[in-house]
Amino acid sequence: MTRRRGDNKSDRRVSASPRPRVSSSPLRPVSLITLLTDFGTSDYFVSAMKGVILSINPDARVVDITHEIPAQDIEAAAFNLLAAYSSFPSGTIHVAVVDPGVGSKRRAILVESGGQFFIGPDNGIFSYVCESDPDTKVFEVTNNKYFSASVSSTFHGRDVFAPVAAALSNGIDPSEFGKKITNPVLMATLKPEKSRDGKVKGRIIHIDRFGNCVTSLTPCELTEKTITDGAYLVVNGTKVKSFRKFFSEQGGLGKEVFGIWGSAGFLELAAKDKSAAKILKAKRGQRVVIQMPEN
Repeated sequence: MTRRRGDNKSDRRVSASPRPRVSSSPLRPVSLITLLTDFGTSDYFVSAMKGVILSINPDARVVDITHEIPAQDIEAAAFNLLAAYSSFPSGTIHVAVVDPGVGSKRRAILVESGGQFFIGPDNGIFSYVCESDPDTKVFEVTNNKYFSASVSSTFHGRDVFAPVAAALSNGIDPSEFGKKITNPVLMATLKPEKSRDGKVKGRIIHIDRFGNCVTSLTPCELTEKTITDGAYLVVNGTKVKSFRKFFSEQGGLGKEVFGIWGSAGFLELAAKDKSAAKILKAKRGQRVVIQMPEN
């Protein structure tokens, strides 16, 4: 996908500065582009991406979701993107860059899902977004006409993903960036498993900065009736039998871990003023099993 500098004249693609502005499309009068990366804020990386976007589309509105994803943590990026994107209006373009394989043969992709667009590496970062919409379309980004003039092998966020996002915001059709594909890299499904004995098995998919453990369980697996009938959770050998509607709800001991429905729509394991992850000695990926009391 990326050639070495100087291979031929086609390497002189889009001039570094100024970049030509593509005519705006009436379909997306407001160009909203979000950024989610593991770049942090102490280096120039994020500002360089913003500069590229604004050089191509000065009218773009650029919003930071977060740049504090743990380094190279694709799963954390996938969850945060899933939890955030539905808060944005239709037509929003999301650039997500957590890219351990930058410079390798891994593909660059553009995803159209849920009425929004997602641009980044094909390494599973868009797995949860793709899973949430059965009508998702995925395009491999190969048309280097929309890349920066020189593509660094270490910074595709600036040289590939940012200019593609800006061009898309100016009305370029997704199909112009490359052909549609049906085999993007996907991580394990979020859907819980149901064993032969009827037990529902989810997993911890994220641990936030407060130590709350976000599970893959939804109200489809754990209904109010199931809870009323005495359902409880088993996590790392510990039983969680308490469920609350809000964090400071009275009841239980100070270190008691309880279940609570989080803002992303998943059941979370929490403890008032404590880290549930530390109490449970839990890690991402660990099983969370729904069990019913024995008769």
